Parts: sequence; C-alpha cells; structure tokens
Amino acid sequence: MKVASLAFQIDVFLARSLLEKLYLFQYPIRPASMTYDDVTHLSAKIKPKQQKVELEMAIDTLNPNYCRSKGEQIALNVDGTCTDETNTYSSKLMDKQTFCSSQAASNVSRYAAAVYRKGELHLTPLHGILQLRPSFTYLDKADAKHREREAANEGGDSSQDEAEDDVKQITVRFSRPETEQARQRRVQSYEFLQKRQAEEHWVHLHYYGLKDSRSEHERQYLFSQAHGLAENTELIKSPSEYLMMLMPPSVEEENDKPVAPSNVLSMAQLRTLPLADQIKILMKNVKVMPFANLMSLLGSGTDSTAVLRCIQQVAMLVQGNWVVKSDVLYPKDTSSPHSGVPAEVLCRGRDFVMWKFTQGRWVVRKEVAAVTKLCPEDVKDFLEHMSVARINKGWEFMLPYDEDFVKKHPDIVQRQHMLWMGIQAKLEKVYNLLKEHLTPKKQETQSGHPLVVSGEQRVNMAKARVKQNYGQLEKEFQKQKAELKANDASAKMDISKIRIKEEPVSDEEPMDTSVYDGLNNGVVNGLHAEEDSMDALNGHLPGGCSDRVAQELKAFVSSTFKKQFVLTLSELKRLFNLHLASLPPGHTLFSGISDKMLQDMVLDTGCKQILVPFPPQIAASPDELKVYALWEAGDTYDQHRQVLLEIFSKNYRVRRNVIQNQLSQECGEDVNKQEVDRVLKDCCVSYGGMWYLKGTVQS
Repeated sequence: MKVASLAFQIDVFLARSLLEKLYLFQYPIRPASMTYDDVTHLSAKIKPKQQKVELEMAIDTLNPNYCRSKGEQIALNVDGTCTDETNTYSSKLMDKQTFCSSQAASNVSRYAAAVYRKGELHLTPLHGILQLRPSFTYLDKADAKHREREAANEGGDSSQDEAEDDVKQITVRFSRPETEQARQRRVQSYEFLQKRQAEEHWVHLHYYGLKDSRSEHERQYLFSQAHGLAENTELIKSPSEYLMMLMPPSVEEENDKPVAPSNVLSMAQLRTLPLADQIKILMKNVKVMPFANLMSLLGSGTDSTAVLRCIQQVAMLVQGNWVVKSDVLYPKDTSSPHSGVPAEVLCRGRDFVMWKFTQGRWVVRKEVAAVTKLCPEDVKDFLEHMSVARINKGWEFMLPYDEDFVKKHPDIVQRQHMLWMGIQAKLEKVYNLLKEHLTPKKQETQSGHPLVVSGEQRVNMAKARVKQNYGQLEKEFQKQKAELKANDASAKMDISKIRIKEEPVSDEEPMDTSVYDGLNNGVVNGLHAEEDSMDALNGHLPGGCSDRVAQELKAFVSSTFKKQFVLTLSELKRLFNLHLASLPPGHTLFSGISDKMLQDMVLDTGCKQILVPFPPQIAASPDELKVYALWEAGDTYDQHRQVLLEIFSKNYRVRRNVIQNQLSQECGEDVNKQEVDRVLKDCCVSYGGMWYLKGTVQS
C-alpha cells in the first residue's frame, strides 16, 4: 500500500521471512563511545520457549579505567587457586561479563522493525523484545567456594580421624498415590515452575559482525521478497485500516483495567456497574456491613427490594448484619496462601465461624481451630473478617445487633434462619459437633441479642408456654364451674361451649417445626399461625389448597429423587427446608408438611423404602435409618439399580466384586465397567474399600 503525506508518498511492504525469528535486544554498552560492533561477543545462548537469552561479552582489561587488582581478587574468589576447565575466568582475571535477559513487553504485536530503501518502507513484526542486564551469578559461586573452604577447615580441626564408617539408620517410606488436587497444587507451585524452566535446554547462538557476509545475507530477509499486490492481498486496504492492523488496540491495556473496582476505585466508577456487581464488590472488600450502610453507599434512588434480592446471593445474615459468603472470598479451584488447603475446606471452616456468631457475640479461637483442624493463620483470617480480638475474652463480632433490620424484614430473617439451619445440619455431619458446640455459651456482658437460639432452648420455651396457657384456661374453667353451682338453674352456663386449648392429637408423625418457634414467635415455615388454626401446624392442610400443595410437594420430591436416586429421610427433610428457604413468602408449601405426608408422597412418586440391615451398634437417628430410593427412573439403568438396591436390602456394606458378579448374573455377562461405575455413582458411596448406600455411612 501507499502512505501519503502532503509532500510525497511512500510504498510500505510487509516482510514475512523473519516473522517469528526477529528479536530486539536492549543492553548497556560501556564506555558510551563504544558502538555495538566494537563489542567482542564471546558466546550467546537462548531458550526459545521462555524467550531467555544469555550473552557473554569480553571486558577490555587494558583500559586505563580497569582495576586489575580488583579483577584478580574477583577471579580468585570465584575459582580459587586450582586450575581446571570448569573455571569461570581461565585467565585468573575477570575478563568477561554475562548479561541475562528479561521480557520488556508481554505483547509485542504492535512493534515492528523498519528498513527504508529507495522510497520503500519494509516492515518485519518483532517476535520479542528482551532487555539484557548484568548477571552476578559469579558472586553466588564465590559464596559457595567460601562455604566449602570453611567446612573443610572445621572438619580438619579434629585431632582424630575416625577410619571406621558410621552406621546410619535408613528409613524407607512408600508414597501414597497423588490425588488430583495435590497434583494441581504441585504443578502450580513455584518450585515446579522453576524446575520446568531449568529443564529446557540452551540453544547456542553464533554472533556475526556488522560487516560479515552472513550478516549481510540475513539482512536481506528484512526486505519483502514479493512486491506484487496480488501476493500481498492483506495490504490492499485503506490507510486507516492498515494503520489499525499495524497498531491494533492494546489488549494488554484492556486486560490491565480491573473488571471490578478495587479499594482505590472511586465511587463514581463503582456506580457505573450493574447493581449485583456493585453489591458483590462492596461486600467482598468490606466483608461485614449493616443494610443501612449498604444503601447509603449505593446512592439515592436505589430500590431496596432489588438490593435485598441481590445481597442474599453474596452474603448471609449474622446478628442482623450482612457478612459476605465464604465462596465469594474463596472461589472454586483456589487454595489457602498459608497452608495450601483447597477452597472447599476453607469455605467449610469459615461457615463454622459465621455460624458460631449466629449463636452469640463471642468466639474462642482455640475452639474453632480444634473443630475445623485448620492452621492458625487461616483461622485468624476468618476471625479478622468479622470480629475484633478482646484481651482475655476472645473474639467479639465487630458490629452491634441490628434490631431495626430484623423488625422491618421478618421474612428475610426467617429465610436466612432456615438457610442457617441447613448449614448447621451440614456442619454437624462434617465436624461431628458435640452438644457443647451446639449450645451457645452465656456471656456476662453482651452488647447485642443472639439471632439464633438453640433447638433445646426453643423446645423448653414452647413447653413452658403450653403449660402456662393450659394452667390459665384451667383456672378460668374452675372459676366458671364454681359460678354455675352458685347461680340459679335458669342461669346455667353451657359448659360444652368452654374449650380448653390443647395440643392437637393426630396419628400422623409431625415434622419438627419447634426449632423455628423461638425465633419467629409462632412463625412456622414462614406462615403466621392463628390460635384456632393449629391443625395447619401438624400437617392438616387448609381447605381449598390441598391439591395445590400436593402438586407442589410431588414436584419437589420427584425432581429431588431424579437427581439423588437414594436419600435418607433426614437428608430429604434437610433438602426440603432448603427448598422452602428459596421460595417467596406466602407460598403454598408454607402451610405445614408433616413427616408422614412427606413419606407418603415419596412412595406415591414411584420410590420404595429400602430396609437396610443396619448393625445394632450404629449411632444414628431414626430418620437416618429410613432409606428411600427411586425404583424406576425410566432410563436404561433401572434394572441395574434395582439389582443393586436388592443387594443392599440384605447387606449394610458390600464389596465391589460382589456387586459386579450379581449384576453380571442378573443383567447378563455383557455388563461393563462403565455401567457398574454409573450405577454405583447414582446410589452409593465408597468408604474404606467398601460400598454403602448414600447417607448410610456413619463416621
């Protein structure tokens, strides 16, 4: 193409002969009057994959500015007094200098070398730009020599040399198979990257002077070999398009711009992002924040309903304040900078700390470390996110209890409470929490009110309230009965109209809803119950909505078993509570679902109860001993799963070879390993070389 100016036009050509071979080296030359061609190059080598170059250049030892005594001292420190081929300075004088390279720019696509000849400009794109700086590795070699001499002198001071060989005990260890997570951590480690870089072989280069015939031959490749436009179709473009090709927008600069505001980003830039991103960024940086402060940071005119919807995606409610979720701070496939523990374990440990703060204002660091088994640095990070250390007391939650938010948004508080109940059940199973861990400790001076009360306390409060109500009604009844005896027969009162409030009697086994009563003042599953609607709390559905509730419940059970295939009643109830927490307030499923209704619906959706012969010494609740499985899913593995479930109706735990043989007998000899793995993945878990049905392994 032609680049035009006011005075003349220049033909521009793109040379491709050295497209991926042309490098630009930048390094100092001393003295300043010396040119590049005057430098005596001793050797050069390169690692192409790393784009790393080492050059050795001769030092002019005859220059009057060269200190000969210092050069001799350096050579003596590096090589010592011996003379062999491994010496760095064979002339017993520091007569050369090594230069090592580093990349000056990661993206060199916008740079090119240009040669102008006879009114033509020829451009060759650069493959790399390397800056070479002096290397002082010879000092490391001198230090190593010095340490060797000191060790030899210390060894020679001994007055007696033992000729006998020392007997040393040898310990043989067998390494365990490396897991995938351990392999990923090893591959990403600094030592592994250094080792891989060191394994790349050096490629030795040959230097040719500026006037050498080989240099002149290579210089011709800087000119385009084909001047015809037909062979350079990419240059048939307008001047503006060609300049865009030659200097495209810097991808490096675009990547350097933060995709999310950092601590130094202005609030004006923050408010240009979507609302969900603003909330996520603020919570990730602040970590703990009251809702009122969050609204003030988002600016006037922001819809509080939209903020509440977004905040629940990235934070959890603790003592009326919002604390950022653990998976936001520790994304998947990351690890701890202190111990290398994967993100899943870190999230579980931080969730335990957050849950402890829902129980009270204070947390003891040693207790957290003993339960989570994490290193002290990780535990300290968790606590510093949301609390302040107090001398001789422990760690106190950093913000006071936000009563205003709890009073204004009871539906959000109820939903968050149900989410915490699900997290608590998971933590109990993972950490084997004892009773003292579950019961909040009483503090003498407590600046706030706990958000969550323990289940045992709620049950006791409910029983005391029932006894108190029953006693009052009994007194009123006795008083009215005494008045009836004193009055005339004409003033008799119909005793049948007086009804003593009692707990409803039902054959059904009610779901445990007392755990929510202490927090919500009578709110069960998000629905306020009236005094004369006690039936709804025990599984009796209000009139007119039973069909709709049954349809909703059936849809939940069906979708859950199609994903899980095997569930214990305890796990099913936990999943149902989490499902309720995700529903909007006033949903039909909040009318109250009993255990019997849930179990009947499981059987109605095509599932069967598997009577697993548990050992008598197993420590499990009755709900954990009830196992249900989807009998027919409508796919090609139904027969395989049915055979597998029949096996577990006779055995609590089974070896894989037994399952393989039984499947081969029942389903044919053509059962392959992939089919067995698929069935085991759907229904079982492996522990200690044995296979168990899901949810039946007790630690």
